[in-house]
Amino acid sequence: MFYYISFLRPPPTQAALSGEPILITPQIANDLRTEYYTDVQDIFYSWSLHSSTPSSVITKPVKLTSWRASTMYKEIPVPPPRNVRNGEYWRLVLSSGTSRKDQVLSLNDENLGCRPFPVLSDPIFFSARSSKAVKQEQIQRSYALSAINRDNPVIFHIIEQTSFDLDKKIWDSGIGLSSWLTQLHSGMIANTALVSRVKDALFASKCNVLELGAGTGIVAVVLSILRGLFNSPVISGKIITTDLPSALPLLQSNITSNQSLYPGNAPKGVVLDWGEPDISTQVASFVSGIDVIVMADVTYNTASFPALVGTLSRLIMFSMNVAPTKSPLIILGYKERDVAERTLWEMAEKIGIRFEEVAQIPGAVGTPVEVWVGTVLVTQ
Repeated sequence: MFYYISFLRPPPTQAALSGEPILITPQIANDLRTEYYTDVQDIFYSWSLHSSTPSSVITKPVKLTSWRASTMYKEIPVPPPRNVRNGEYWRLVLSSGTSRKDQVLSLNDENLGCRPFPVLSDPIFFSARSSKAVKQEQIQRSYALSAINRDNPVIFHIIEQTSFDLDKKIWDSGIGLSSWLTQLHSGMIANTALVSRVKDALFASKCNVLELGAGTGIVAVVLSILRGLFNSPVISGKIITTDLPSALPLLQSNITSNQSLYPGNAPKGVVLDWGEPDISTQVASFVSGIDVIVMADVTYNTASFPALVGTLSRLIMFSMNVAPTKSPLIILGYKERDVAERTLWEMAEKIGIRFEEVAQIPGAVGTPVEVWVGTVLVTQ
């Protein structure tokens, strides 16, 4: 399980130039915000200038408070940026350490999740004009991934909603699976026959990937960045990332905001409802079949399992009809919340999919994120 720094009371969208502190209530909890961090944790703040051009103006992290569950509802005053000017936008950054690296979540970190993950607010507009305080509705987290053929890590950003909409938040399995894929690409994962097969498929010059239950889109964004890191100029294949209509605006926003990191090979967000029997529109562009199906944290609602398994069956059938000798691999990022979720494995085997666990990402405490790979055993 991972812990996340976030805002129980977020900062406002606009602040005055009066020099008065900005009131927030920080929070450290699990992905669903249902289990709070039990230890004492120092939280540091800094300010990052937000502008239309790339900016590296960020203030030195300063200790804000020592977070305790016993005082989790306490409002904390945050001094505004020094010498802030009228019309400027600044993001508030909260982290668990004093360095710039502490403000970015490294997916290559073998000790991923040993400390609470950092967070950035939406930009706060500083104005000489007074305005009614309106609380922010989004946060952002910054991620880093490194590759063998690059001197500097790639930094990307994923926006989440502060609401309790499940498809608009980062979940543990999305981060855990993204980390595993990053480390697989970097050669940090021990090879087995199955792991090597996954690596060869995902990072071939041509690979068609379909993601189910994309949420914020972090897994698709990571895959697109990793595939774009090849030295070869000939990288083909598609990444189609899918979810329900309610998730698509935020999903598409995260794809677009990181567009510069995967020029010419951006993932495409589309609606795919597992309850709909016709998937022909979503998969029509996969003229050479589907190489890999990716899923992270799709098991929280056991009532959806028949629809999910039905969708997997239709995807496999489609792919093997257009490419009979090539059955897709299925990669699942999973964290157990209820033992009944594991009936998915039995249901999958009935349609010819056998899952094998290839990794565990332990996080801070409690239940780890598991990575499973499914192979098709029989012709659909």
